[in-house]
Amino acid sequence: MPHRDWWVPDWPAPRGVHALCTTRQGGHSAAPYDSLNLGSHVGDDAAGVVANRQVLQTVLQARTPGARATFLSQVHGTDVVELDRSTPDGTEADACVTTTPGAVCTIMVADCLPVLLAHRSGAVVAAAHAGWRGLAGQDGRGVLEAVFKRFSALALDGQALAAINNEASSDTLAWLGPCIGPEAFEVGAEVRAAFCDADPGAHTCFLPCHQTPGKYLCDLAGLARRRLEALGITQIFGNDSTASWCTVTNASTFFSHRRDSVALGGSGRFAACIWRD
Repeated sequence: MPHRDWWVPDWPAPRGVHALCTTRQGGHSAAPYDSLNLGSHVGDDAAGVVANRQVLQTVLQARTPGARATFLSQVHGTDVVELDRSTPDGTEADACVTTTPGAVCTIMVADCLPVLLAHRSGAVVAAAHAGWRGLAGQDGRGVLEAVFKRFSALALDGQALAAINNEASSDTLAWLGPCIGPEAFEVGAEVRAAFCDADPGAHTCFLPCHQTPGKYLCDLAGLARRRLEALGITQIFGNDSTASWCTVTNASTFFSHRRDSVALGGSGRFAACIWRD
């Protein structure tokens, strides 16, 4: 069973589809990575990271024998990889999709937004790392659009390409995990422009920061919801931009790069996972 402090998404996942979100609890790392840091690139002791990843693998395999999480090298881009259980750790991508039972789509975060997708058939699942750069992408096409294109093609394999997106979107469920909240995410005008130039309505996700003139408070989860809705995905669960989902303000539960890196010299990573039997 997952550690008592880990989160299990509250959403109507199809039979045979499983998901969880780790927290910073239940591992072996010392401060400031205490205790379940899953990131091997943040300066933590390597043996501790290996032990922490094994904690997660043990939980996954207790639920689905043979299950294996793949830990990607995430670079704030839009590349998508199709996983099987032999995909090596360190594969460079910011989203992953699979139809292989036991191949666990795994996204590590510490302020960025993890997004999980499941098709109602249970045949295909996906996960994406949505920091603001990957979410914005270029000309309104970012990591969510990229992963949904691959996800749709797998979900509706063999059907006419023109019909894929509309048909798949109505049968797609999305879960948004914890991320930096709209009262903590201060950004510059260039971030606002990256979204509003492609979608003028995205201005609703930015409020002027009165404490820092020229800056804005950004609702990252709200921007992701807009992108998903533009793809026709309306069954969206999880992060509703309220305080309980904020990685910065919930220090005992979540790692936060923005909160911890300057004050403590480093921050760990927690993970959101989705897989099918």
